[in-house]
Amino acid sequence: MNQQYYDATTKMEQAGVDPDFIEGWQSAYVKNPPREEQRLTEAYEAGYEMGKDRELGDFSAWAKK
Repeated sequence: MNQQYYDATTKMEQAGVDPDFIEGWQSAYVKNPPREEQRLTEAYEAGYEMGKDRELGDFSAWAKK
């Protein structure tokens, strides 16, 4: 992996982002196929969509308050 991947993951973890969002982002970033349908969550799908562009974007909506 590259530094962008690690930096983004660390930033999301420190912000308390939903683990499903992080997993979705990571999966798309490394171009893995998405989870099987019965394991999809709203957070995972949002992270997956954001990770497709290999950008972090605004993940704050998925941070736990």
